[in-house]
Amino acid sequence: MSIKTIEKDFIDKVSAEIQLSADGKDRFLVLTPFHFNDGDQLVIVLKKMGDKWVLSDEAHTFMHLTYYMDEKALLSETRQKLILKARSMFDVEDYDGELIIEIPNEDFGQALFDFVQALLKIIDVTYLSRENVKSTFKDDFRAFLSQKVKSNRMTFDWQHPRHDPKGLYKVDCRINGMHKPLFVFALNSDNKTQAAALALHQFKEWDVKCQPLGIFEKKPTGDVLLRFNDVCETYFTDIIENSAKIEEYLQNYMLNGA
Repeated sequence: MSIKTIEKDFIDKVSAEIQLSADGKDRFLVLTPFHFNDGDQLVIVLKKMGDKWVLSDEAHTFMHLTYYMDEKALLSETRQKLILKARSMFDVEDYDGELIIEIPNEDFGQALFDFVQALLKIIDVTYLSRENVKSTFKDDFRAFLSQKVKSNRMTFDWQHPRHDPKGLYKVDCRINGMHKPLFVFALNSDNKTQAAALALHQFKEWDVKCQPLGIFEKKPTGDVLLRFNDVCETYFTDIIENSAKIEEYLQNYMLNGA
């Protein structure tokens, strides 16, 4: 497969903003729109290892996380369990701190999609060190929807039973009863927002009909919001302050949704 074909596969599967930049023999920098919480871009390299193509972060992800926390904190049992779970979900290997995913059956686009998802989930371990995770946003999200929608019409942490048996692309809340169910995402970080956008791209690939809705804990950074808006035009910020507007949207869609 030619590099141009690989780049097109990346673009078709992940984002139109993907670019490949040659950086030596059988080695290419993969430039993506995804980034760490401080705005630095994820480091992803496409390279040959033996006779196999792989994607690698070249140990940059863990190094970058130490900017936010002490190395001992990163190695804590709780964070290591979360990191291992993220790696296992997407078949990412850890070689002395270098995260690597092999390209199966020349499916370059899916491999990049999975690798980005894994890195974003790993980066989110930094939130464990912020205010001892005292945010009540997710509890508020569930409580609000439980008050406004009948329990038999919604499913929290929904995953597609046929396409997604491993639960890689979960929807925070699926509201049914319409021709196009409402997929509601609770968005409390830039990384969660980027992961939700990737999930919606995947649903489109599977031809899963849905009406997406984003509810942000706080307004995301400009580029993240613009990319999310490519796949979800309707969103609200602050579930408490805008509860009346969100309720009005939910009721109207449940009554008149296509």
